[in-house]
Amino acid sequence: MRHIQRRIALLALPALVGSILVATGPAGADPTGPSAATSRSQPEDRESVRLVQIRLTGADMLDKVAAAGFDLEHGLRRVPTGIEGEAVVTAEQVTELTAMGVEVLADEAGFAWSDQADGGIAVDAAGARAVEPSNHQATVRIARADWFTTKGQGFLYVEARTTEGQQADPIVGMQVENDSGKGTPFGFARTMSRFVDSGQYMFHRNLFKLDTRPTRIQVTSSTGGVTTGVVSNWLENAPPPLTANPSYKSDFVDGYKHPQQLYSRAKEIARQYPDIAEIVYLPNQTNGYQRKAQAQLGGTGQAAVVVTSAAWGHEGGNDITVEFVDRPDANLPLAVEVTGKAVRVLLATDAAGAPASTATQVADALRTRSAGLIDRAHPYRTNEGSGIVAPTAGPVALTDFLDQKRVGAPEGEVPRGPATIPVLRIGKHRDGKKPGVLIQAQDHAREWVPATTSLESAERLVHNYRSDRETKKIVENTDIFFILSNNPDGANYSFYNFASQRKNMTNHCPDASADPAQRNSWGVDLNRNYRVGSGHDGYAGGSTNCVSGTYQGPEELSEPESKNIIWLVEKYSNIKFMMSVHSNGGQLFWQPGAYIADGRITTPRPPLGDEAFYWQSAARILSQVKAHRETVVTPENVGGSSDVLYSSAGNVREDLYYTYGIYAFGWEVGGSVYNPATGNWQGGSFQPEWTGNPELVSGHAETMEYANGIMEMFRVAADWGKDKKDPTSRLVPGDGKYRGPVDVRFETSEPATIYYTTDGSRPTLESPRYAATEFREPGQVFHVTETTTFRWFSVDSAGNIEKNYDPTKTDKRNNYRTATITIAKK
Repeated sequence: MRHIQRRIALLALPALVGSILVATGPAGADPTGPSAATSRSQPEDRESVRLVQIRLTGADMLDKVAAAGFDLEHGLRRVPTGIEGEAVVTAEQVTELTAMGVEVLADEAGFAWSDQADGGIAVDAAGARAVEPSNHQATVRIARADWFTTKGQGFLYVEARTTEGQQADPIVGMQVENDSGKGTPFGFARTMSRFVDSGQYMFHRNLFKLDTRPTRIQVTSSTGGVTTGVVSNWLENAPPPLTANPSYKSDFVDGYKHPQQLYSRAKEIARQYPDIAEIVYLPNQTNGYQRKAQAQLGGTGQAAVVVTSAAWGHEGGNDITVEFVDRPDANLPLAVEVTGKAVRVLLATDAAGAPASTATQVADALRTRSAGLIDRAHPYRTNEGSGIVAPTAGPVALTDFLDQKRVGAPEGEVPRGPATIPVLRIGKHRDGKKPGVLIQAQDHAREWVPATTSLESAERLVHNYRSDRETKKIVENTDIFFILSNNPDGANYSFYNFASQRKNMTNHCPDASADPAQRNSWGVDLNRNYRVGSGHDGYAGGSTNCVSGTYQGPEELSEPESKNIIWLVEKYSNIKFMMSVHSNGGQLFWQPGAYIADGRITTPRPPLGDEAFYWQSAARILSQVKAHRETVVTPENVGGSSDVLYSSAGNVREDLYYTYGIYAFGWEVGGSVYNPATGNWQGGSFQPEWTGNPELVSGHAETMEYANGIMEMFRVAADWGKDKKDPTSRLVPGDGKYRGPVDVRFETSEPATIYYTTDGSRPTLESPRYAATEFREPGQVFHVTETTTFRWFSVDSAGNIEKNYDPTKTDKRNNYRTATITIAKK
């Protein structure tokens, strides 16, 4: 029995998040007057915001800051003292961040790994050289010991865990030493950094420079545990197989592309190469690059009124004017006159003939007596609207604020109205019989490199199909779906209005957050809008604040862009691989992606076989990235995203993996590049200069190197589709008699999930799965103290079952694997 589709059911968890939170006060500098800053402010325009380096104490503070509406960059990373990253803020917001306990760092003041051996921690001499107990008793375990080179410099990355790591008083320390090659002694002792997330101990780790490759390391804890391990190579140094052909064509993209350019090119590719390409149109139209027209009259005090048109700005809203008119007579009632698109509010007067209408009264009159021109009218933010409205100097024009182009933006008017997203489908056999790969770029509008990276990959496929053998294999053995921009509305807003736009343009905000000064913070984070591990179910990393950068939407799958992804994978059930391409953190990750902060309860971890397949695929993909200009995505930035980054509730990867069994990767392209001139790692940005330093930060270089990685992902999928070979496995040590208790473990010939029993029963898909010792660690070790028979079978990532065993049926062969560990009686 082959290619069994395996699903992972999520545990039913109670919804821990209730009603939607709203902003509780002013959220921005008013364009017409001073701000009554009683709550956090919002960026007004591109010129008023900047990036600042910040340090947060941990995930709890990260959630607090994001929930308050601050826009945090993707370039977050774990450091021993918490989480460091960048925030997009105004000068006023820097003060607000500081008041929340966030540390604003000076340039180059962030955490950096020490280059110097520091002598390690104080460890009892006898304990430091004690013999490490067997694995089941080990107090110290090595999870990873990886060697890699970049730009002529060698690095060793070590990740280790102590069973006493949660202990905080006193904090258990660890140190690592390495040899200098086979047969040399351990030395270069360094204190390892302890990482804690949401109050839970994660691991100790180090990344440091070495000029000579070590073969072994030794890790020692301050409580006396010690263990040794072998150093492995991280990533290959081979040339990219897809460019081994001298006539191989690449470097097609000449600059950043807005959605209209991306979609136009996708359609042209389908027209030029009809034998291998076509367009699939997604059924749910986006909200559109459009806004209602607005005006804010009377400043920000109790007399202020915010007015919003019923029609979209380009459909007549921008033609509306509103005027507050004073009248000289006494005791006149409030009235509204409408002539064409001109709305005049005739203010009520008191006995002395002075204006007497409050902001609340004027807002009510505009909503009910404007002949349908005004959709929303309300006092400013959370004001009661008790102030007396003053006459305006004349008619005030409403605007959707989309008619002014950002300096440096591409020329050309952006189409208004809802957008239909085209999917470029490439494959010689588009009949659903080949493994499908979905490449989804630009969920987040300001991330421009993912779109160019994806387009470059598509261009390479069609241009090299007839002339390059490796490309031909991909096109004939996979079915590839490109969504070059999954957020066209937000992307256009980023290109033409506000470069730092992250979300789409759907405004779900209530009146308290709906004034025009907050327009750059409206929208839904599409990668928080899915159904698995969502913020609506109590997982961390998705905000209920509609002006937060991680606003999850009013409900799961509320947005057409997320609905479209689900429609696509349900219609084309052959999609078995997915890459959600983001920037600019320099990470490659998968499940688990979210956790409930209290207790750090993650979504279910993938079976050990799937985890191993992810790691194997990642090494292949990232080796091809490295082949372009030696950019290395380090091991600390690879793995479950909740382990290497933070909790991202409701992300697309988890929905596709847990619901549909799709191997779903998340990719943060860009990120840090080692600079040999300074000896430091240099970070990237969302929109790096296209032709910047080709060895450091450059949009062009990132596009080319990460396109290499996407092409390798296609090869992974093609290999997966052709895999008909059964895995093999064994118990180490195997059958035999032993004088006393023995430790045993499983080994497999390839990434595979093992199902086993020890109670004499037949193994099935419901039997226990062989698991990791701990997350980011190898498989568990069984301490056998009495005679035990193991029965098991293995299933590889392609669904091939060892010895062609059928776990769903009982037959006389019972051709599962078996081994008996006999423990001699004393």
